[in-house]
Amino acid sequence: MQTEHLLNQAGNRLVELDIEGMTCASCVNRVERKLGKLDGVEASVNLPLESAHVTVPAGITDQQIVDTVNATGYKATLRQSPTHTPQTNDHPEHVSSGGATGDHMQHGPAAGTLRPRLIVAAVLTVPVFLISMVPAVQFPNWGWGAALLSLPVVSWAAWPFHRAAAVNARHFASTMDTLVSIGVAAAYLFSVWQLVLDPLMTEHPAMEGMEAGGLYFEVAAVVTTFLLLGRFLEANAKQKAGDALKALLNLGAKDATVLHDGSEHKIPADRLRVGDIVVVRPGEKIATDGVVIEGSSAVDASLLTGESVPVEVGPESKVTGATINTSGRLLVRATRVGSETTLAQMARLVSQAQTGKAPIARLADRISGVFVPLVLALAVLTFGLWLVVSGPAIDPAELRAAFTAAVTVLVIACPCALGLATPVGLLTGTGRGAQLGILIKGPQVLEDTRTVDTILLDKTGTVTSGKLSVAESSAFDGQQVSDVLRLAGAVEAASEHPIAHAIAAAAGQVHAKYDGGRLPAVEHFRSAPGGGVAGTVEGRAILAGRTGWLSENGVSISQVQQQALDAAEASGATAIWVAVDGVPAGIISLRDTIKPGSAAAIERLKRLGLRPILLTGDNAAVAAQVAAAVGISPGDVHAGVLPAGKVEAVKRLQAGGATVAMAGDGVNDAAALAQADLGIAMGSGTDVAIEAADLTVMGDDLGQVAQAIELSRRTLATIKTNLFWAFFYNAIGIPVAALGLLNPMLAGGAMAASSVLVVANSLRLRSFGK
Repeated sequence: MQTEHLLNQAGNRLVELDIEGMTCASCVNRVERKLGKLDGVEASVNLPLESAHVTVPAGITDQQIVDTVNATGYKATLRQSPTHTPQTNDHPEHVSSGGATGDHMQHGPAAGTLRPRLIVAAVLTVPVFLISMVPAVQFPNWGWGAALLSLPVVSWAAWPFHRAAAVNARHFASTMDTLVSIGVAAAYLFSVWQLVLDPLMTEHPAMEGMEAGGLYFEVAAVVTTFLLLGRFLEANAKQKAGDALKALLNLGAKDATVLHDGSEHKIPADRLRVGDIVVVRPGEKIATDGVVIEGSSAVDASLLTGESVPVEVGPESKVTGATINTSGRLLVRATRVGSETTLAQMARLVSQAQTGKAPIARLADRISGVFVPLVLALAVLTFGLWLVVSGPAIDPAELRAAFTAAVTVLVIACPCALGLATPVGLLTGTGRGAQLGILIKGPQVLEDTRTVDTILLDKTGTVTSGKLSVAESSAFDGQQVSDVLRLAGAVEAASEHPIAHAIAAAAGQVHAKYDGGRLPAVEHFRSAPGGGVAGTVEGRAILAGRTGWLSENGVSISQVQQQALDAAEASGATAIWVAVDGVPAGIISLRDTIKPGSAAAIERLKRLGLRPILLTGDNAAVAAQVAAAVGISPGDVHAGVLPAGKVEAVKRLQAGGATVAMAGDGVNDAAALAQADLGIAMGSGTDVAIEAADLTVMGDDLGQVAQAIELSRRTLATIKTNLFWAFFYNAIGIPVAALGLLNPMLAGGAMAASSVLVVANSLRLRSFGK
């Protein structure tokens, strides 16, 4: 994405703003255009959230950014967070990044502030409408009564429109509020002018003269009420669209019980520090990310990952903040706190995605930039053409028709729906994704999910459980099997790879009688992703890994030894060499299990039009066995692929015309995730994999990958539907209004309804996956 590209440039930082006073797409376009005039600044403004993400180069301070927005007539404030320090001087190395807080959700046209204006407008508009439209309830000089009743409606109730129009006018700009303000004021003032010219025009009830038809008090009142109702419903709907993110932000525990010097103390969760020992009793939320150091239990992560089955945890198990301890008492050592926790990172990603702008929205932005001035000109042109067509002798009826057509053009053309079509859809879709444990990194991802036709699946941790266990160990030339396993386990303990964890765990269990199960220390550790590990243990040089790794380190393998490895791999096991002091010492065979939902998930991916390809560093026999079990064609299996080979596989497919998605969870997948058109990280994997990906599923179920693509496509389809109806509404409504075929009151109702319908259509995404 463009923002990520800019942030990667030296000295750039991200500044987050809350912006008050924006009401339509024209406001958004104006703020972005003004900020874009600052050298090197790139801004993305979100209307529903009333926020902006601004990429700022060195040399420009935060205050300059705020002042630029304020100079356009809106009120900007820096979003405060624990990680944000306002820039008063130039420090290129600093990146100011707003935390994922929910404060900005409270800004904007809150329903509470609109409610009293709407109530007053509705109460007064009903009698104005009846007096103006129903002769039976009219009374002598009813026109003056209608003028008095509608005055509070078009002044106080409509004040938000007038104020915004005035602020923009001072800056020689126009927005949706300009159209509303002019339309309402023109209808009211024209009517008052008619009464002043002929004070007796409504002297008698039910007067059938042309003069009585020249009053538009009911138009001004009804249009104001309709627009306030539309904005009130819109504010409520937008609040619902943001509920998912607010719920995510509120998932975290408020308090934590810390064990210190043998006694327990309850403190606010935000005061936790790395290394603190947290006591988590059954039924309590885990306060922060950490590692279990004592106890065993089942942890319910459904609120965070979307997975319904609790996960068994014990000593050395990693746990995530905001998950629920369902049974036993746990002692957890905090490893991440505050803004570094998984929950905070999730909220930050969702917030940034919601503030982004999809490519499909650029057309709406370009149109909104010139739309309001064009409508103002069109309204004047409509009025003039009606008068020209009427001829030199203009009678009052023709003047009223011209005026009505011009006012109707102003009212119906307000581009509210256009400005809401994309951001509200994105807001709801990404929020629903967060509830399901799916993080969509940005709007561009939505476009990418639509076009992908091939998906590369890493085997270990993605299709299979990744929970390898040692099935068998063998030794060569008089070596002891227990020694081979112990030495290999010692060096593998320094690696994060699932194979390394399995070997280290097995070695610890077998040698529990030695030093309490602790393996010997390793020195001079080094590793090669996809190759193997090396180190010095008890003064001996230990190598553990694949055949190529041993060859790189000058270890020769005999034919008999190679046959032993081939036999192990032919049985479907993953076989690892162990060499001691440059001589092959034995083979460790491990087996993995296929995740229960993998076959069904791959079938879903096929139904979505994707071609699944299995990509693994494992041997061909293991890969073929797994592929057959989950329904992947034998021709779509690539085994023995190193990390660099995974990148090359992606490039080859792309060169052949495929649009490639890649799903993986390890360090060795990060490069391929970045190279793919759509990178999908399994949340059970490493931070570097998640950082390189476009989509992240917080669980480890492959079904969530299919669900993530489905949700992204559904969100994109919703946004396109919104944009279609927003364009269609204006394309049809303006010509009809200009031809005089539409009443201004109906125009006001239609304009308000269009915005509400766009938001309501987006809210349907909240039921996705239910």
